[in-house]
Amino acid sequence: MSLQVLSVIIPCFNEEDTIVTLLNSVLNQPQVGQVIVIDDKSNDKSPQLINTVVDSRVKFLQNSKNMGKGFCVSLGFSEATMPFVLIQDADLEYDPREYAILLQPLLDDKADVVFGSRFLASTSRRVLYYWHRLGNNFLTTLSNIFTNIDLTDMETCFKVMKINIAKSLDIRESRFGIEPEVTAKVSALKIRIFEVPISYNGRTYDEGKKITWRDGFS
Repeated sequence: MSLQVLSVIIPCFNEEDTIVTLLNSVLNQPQVGQVIVIDDKSNDKSPQLINTVVDSRVKFLQNSKNMGKGFCVSLGFSEATMPFVLIQDADLEYDPREYAILLQPLLDDKADVVFGSRFLASTSRRVLYYWHRLGNNFLTTLSNIFTNIDLTDMETCFKVMKINIAKSLDIRESRFGIEPEVTAKVSALKIRIFEVPISYNGRTYDEGKKITWRDGFS
């Protein structure tokens, strides 16, 4: 199998401070064969900055209005062409240098879907909000109850899967509800799901974090 096996889906909304650095890091990973960036009607300089990154692997799509992360990911899935598909946020909270860790269970044919967990031991994470961690644990527990799988981090951005699985998911949630929806739908397929530890460099609200307790409640 070719080294370039990964389609990376990047929803972007108002990430002018990080998008170029993030894209360059993604493109530096040897596993990446396709990058699909979906700008969700940003009102900052994100679209212009994305256009400065010239690489034949990049496909840039722009929504005519703000549609939400779930819509962007679903659109990205439909455009993916590589054997494996990975979701990457446009900020720098999740490190593209860990793609190899995420891909290994898939390349070894041990897994069909891999979640990157911020809460498994053996790596680093930035210490931030207690209530976010408590909320994440609560939502992950609820998800585990309904799906009967024992994830430690359902809300993780890093989800990578075989392309046929990504294209089979009929994503209905337009915003951050995509995380439990994807989890529920892949668990219903009765396929092999793995978790691997990842690092996490979370942002504060002053640094541009967007998800709030309202998204968790929704």
